[in-house]
Amino acid sequence: MSDMQAWQYEYAIETSATADTIWSVFRDVPGWKNWNAGIERIDIEGPFSAGTWFTMKPPGEEPLRSQLVEVSENECFVDETRVGDLVIAVAHRIEYAGPKRTRIVYAVDANGPQASVIGPAVASDFPEVLASLAKLAETKQAERMDQQ
Repeated sequence: MSDMQAWQYEYAIETSATADTIWSVFRDVPGWKNWNAGIERIDIEGPFSAGTWFTMKPPGEEPLRSQLVEVSENECFVDETRVGDLVIAVAHRIEYAGPKRTRIVYAVDANGPQASVIGPAVASDFPEVLASLAKLAETKQAERMDQQ
């Protein structure tokens, strides 16, 4: 009997911030801790591009090492974290949602032992994280408009 499992989940929020503004928040990896309460510290080991590794420390937990496996400017990035045989991939997508509306989507894909336990834990804060991300992006958007 195999202990391999698969688990998937997706959560989305709409915002008035543009894809470019949201992308600027995503690119600022050290700043993720300012809008994601699940990050105490984060360090990126190179440019925000596919193949770059980063280390993220959740509050009260051991640091996790992850890799950017896909980066498409203003559209999507995917990071992958491996813990033994467990692989957690999280896609962060930016989608057109209509005139002056943008949808931010987080999608987790967990595969391996304990995927059905770890996956939900990873996704549990998506609503709060995306609300905080959208609020920050909207504030940055307003600041950009004021500077023009």
